Amino acid sequence: MLHIIAALNEDYVLGRDNKLIWHIPEDLKRFKDITYGKSIIMGRKTFESLPCILPKRKHIVITRDTNYNILDERVEILHHIEDVLKYKNSPIESFVSGGGEIYKQLLPYCNKLYLTKIHSHEKGDTYFPKFDKNNYHVIEFKKHCYGNIKYSFITYEKN
Repeated sequence: MLHIIAALNEDYVLGRDNKLIWHIPEDLKRFKDITYGKSIIMGRKTFESLPCILPKRKHIVITRDTNYNILDERVEILHHIEDVLKYKNSPIESFVSGGGEIYKQLLPYCNKLYLTKIHSHEKGDTYFPKFDKNNYHVIEFKKHCYGNIKYSFITYEKN
């Protein structure tokens, strides 16, 4: 089963210069809690932006570079977005976790969207795709605040 997990602002900005703009401890904890023991699917740049291979998760990295290789059993390299679709009907949950182009290509195949919506308007260079909220219903909504950063955890499920 494919899902999405992402943090974005009111303008759908995900990040800038291949980095997250926000570092909200509760959001990072939520990411860990939701993805722990599962697979996370990401593009090469997102993978390379991680500080390390995240523990207790299988990393599925999508890249067009056929020479790209990571010698670690926790990492699977795929070269075509279509190769990811084998996870769509799996009973094991897999979470698409970036970047913008990977979200855009896999959004139509994802059942749930675990979003952290930051209520701000910072500029960035990577965007989450706009989606028709009429195709989803909200199954979780919680408002939070970290310092002067207001944000919400919103989980959408496909109708």
